[in-house]
Amino acid sequence: MRAVLQRVSRAEVVIDGEGVAAAGPGLLVLLGIEAADDEADVRWLAGKVARMRIFADDGGKMNLGLAEAGGDAIVVSQFTLHASTRKGNRPSFLRAAPPDHSEPLYEAFCAALEDELGKPVGRGRFGADMKVALTNDGPVTIVIDSRARE
Repeated sequence: MRAVLQRVSRAEVVIDGEGVAAAGPGLLVLLGIEAADDEADVRWLAGKVARMRIFADDGGKMNLGLAEAGGDAIVVSQFTLHASTRKGNRPSFLRAAPPDHSEPLYEAFCAALEDELGKPVGRGRFGADMKVALTNDGPVTIVIDSRARE
C-alpha cells in the first residue's frame, strides 16, 4: 500500500462538477493499493499517516502529526501510484489491485484514519473521474510504502 501525503492549506475533490470533499489545512492523501495488501497494511499506514510529523509546532518546526495539529484529511484512491515504467513509454498497472480487492481496503483505510484522527475524513469516489485541486503547503510531499516498513 502506497500513500503520497501532500500537506495542504486547502484541497478539494470535484466529480461531474460537484464538490464531494474539501479540507484544509491538513493532508491530501493519494492512496494506491496492490494485490498483496491486506488489513495489516491498512492499520500500519493509517497510523503512520496520522502521526507523520510534518506540521509546524509553536516554534515553527515540523514537529506535529496531523492528529496533533487538528488538521483535516481527504483520501483519494489512485491506482496509478503502482505504475511500472521500466519498459517503453506506456505505464503498466499490473501491480495495482483489482477493484474487488482494492475498494474494500480503501474504505478500511479511510475508516482507520478516521479512528486515528477522531473525526471524519473527506473521500473521493472510488473509480470515478475526479478533479483534485490543492494548494500544497511548503511544499511538503511525502511518500510512504507499507512494503518498506521492515
